[in-house]
Amino acid sequence: MAESDPEGGAVDPWSRPWIEARLDALVRDNRFTIAVVFPVVGAVTLVASAEGWLPPLLAYNPFLVLVGVAVMRLPLVAGAAPLVDRRAGLAVGALTAYAYGIELVGVETGWPYGPFEYAVDLGAMLFGRVPVGLPVFFLPLVLNAYLLVLLLLGGRAKNRPVRLVATLATVLLVDLVLDPAAVAVGFWTYLPPGPYYGVPASNYAGWVLSGAVAVVLFDVAFPYDELLARVRSCPFMLDDLVSFVVLWGAINAVYGQWIPVALAGLLFAGLLATDRFDFRVLGGRGGRAWRSVR
Repeated sequence: MAESDPEGGAVDPWSRPWIEARLDALVRDNRFTIAVVFPVVGAVTLVASAEGWLPPLLAYNPFLVLVGVAVMRLPLVAGAAPLVDRRAGLAVGALTAYAYGIELVGVETGWPYGPFEYAVDLGAMLFGRVPVGLPVFFLPLVLNAYLLVLLLLGGRAKNRPVRLVATLATVLLVDLVLDPAAVAVGFWTYLPPGPYYGVPASNYAGWVLSGAVAVVLFDVAFPYDELLARVRSCPFMLDDLVSFVVLWGAINAVYGQWIPVALAGLLFAGLLATDRFDFRVLGGRGGRAWRSVR
């Protein structure tokens, strides 16, 4: 039997609209848990793993890492799902192949990021060298940066060069927070260690290249007007970036890496400036609003 969607129309169970509506409801009703509780637990678990406070079965457990990341990605997935058509699917597929390719080149040759190696088990490895879950780790970071820029720039984002350059700068800002924290908890290591909390400058030169390709492909994948309309109407679409700030900002703070902490604060200030959040701090629909949607 067909069910009714929120607007009163009939929706067949297990159809795409039905799945999208259920995913929207799941994220909307659990925003605080997804965007705050999960990253806090993740930060505690990763620090405890790095410091040897957990038993081997739990320390850096790849299943727990992947599940945690997947849950934190749900707001972005739910927000973008209605916009995914054939063009977007092909563009994301090409970007996924590119991400695997450039990461494999980086591990094997040290170009373009500088010599590095994965130091913990992140699950199944492609060719024994690159985590199969890499797209889940990397691609959302770029799309989050893109969405944040669309909201912050307003009408100026209609200018393609402006929004692409601004997004690439935001992607670099994201990695200035991510990489020092990842090195601190032992996800990967650079050989030799670089001057920025163990990260070499070459890593950021590499991110200019990989980030530029990713930004352009996302710009091709999703029509600007449709993506802007969706992120404006979907209050939780940037919650994944909230999770990022909480998780990696907290880890940087634990290890006294104050420049990345300040940069995480800058990202958080940008999120607040979008004025798109309505977290229910106590959970559920009856909880106290953290910030209202305009």
